Amino acid sequence: MCQHQTPCPSAESADRESARLVAHHPEQGWSLLCNGVVLFEDTGELLPDGRVIAPHRPLAGQVVTAA
Repeated sequence: MCQHQTPCPSAESADRESARLVAHHPEQGWSLLCNGVVLFEDTGELLPDGRVIAPHRPLAGQVVTAA
């Protein structure tokens, strides 16, 4: 799918979020990467095969404490 040199990480790769942006729609809260991953502003992801990755990073200003 990716035509960049050096190719972007695949949607299956652990670093898939580092792929280049193809479309960015902050007013709608999502971005599309060249590997087909849709990133949401809450840090959730939708992979090209339909799998959902739950939000996994704290949002700005949010404090995470250990139990």
